[in-house]
Amino acid sequence: MKKENIEMKKLAVLGLGLCVALSFSSCKSSESAYKKAYEKAKQKELAEAQTTAPAEEAVPVSNTTPVVAAPVETARVVESVSAPVREERVTVVTGAESGLKNYSVVCGSFGVKANADGVKAQLEADGYQALVVRNDAVNTFRVIVSSFDDRASAEQARDAFKARYPQNADFQKAWLLYRIK
Repeated sequence: MKKENIEMKKLAVLGLGLCVALSFSSCKSSESAYKKAYEKAKQKELAEAQTTAPAEEAVPVSNTTPVVAAPVETARVVESVSAPVREERVTVVTGAESGLKNYSVVCGSFGVKANADGVKAQLEADGYQALVVRNDAVNTFRVIVSSFDDRASAEQARDAFKARYPQNADFQKAWLLYRIK
């Protein structure tokens, strides 16, 4: 009788241990998937904010004139000298403050500083002097590949950066930032 109770207890402990191990392993993978989905959604949101055309101002209309709304088209980002530039107030978080100039090439935006630091380390391994800056207004960390005093040089650097990483979809979304002081 005692021998059967001991075996039952061993079996119960083994089953409980297996359940605990499975629950911990499943939590880790879902957290990782959630984090990836969140970062992807944030980047998509930032890209949409960049390409959305500004809304037109409302014009007062008399009661006798019918108003027909025209479809609003969103702007497309085209690789050219007239590519849009975002204006933001940013501060250097990681890297040399002297490396941040008026126009910068941004290759990534993150809500978590550790993610931005990871991309920065990857770029530094490839020979870039990358910076991590923070935009306090939107609580976002930006990874800057290079920074210049003039827009034309920044556009050339952005195009060269994209050409260097043709298989990296995230780097293909690199954009220009004008630093508001």
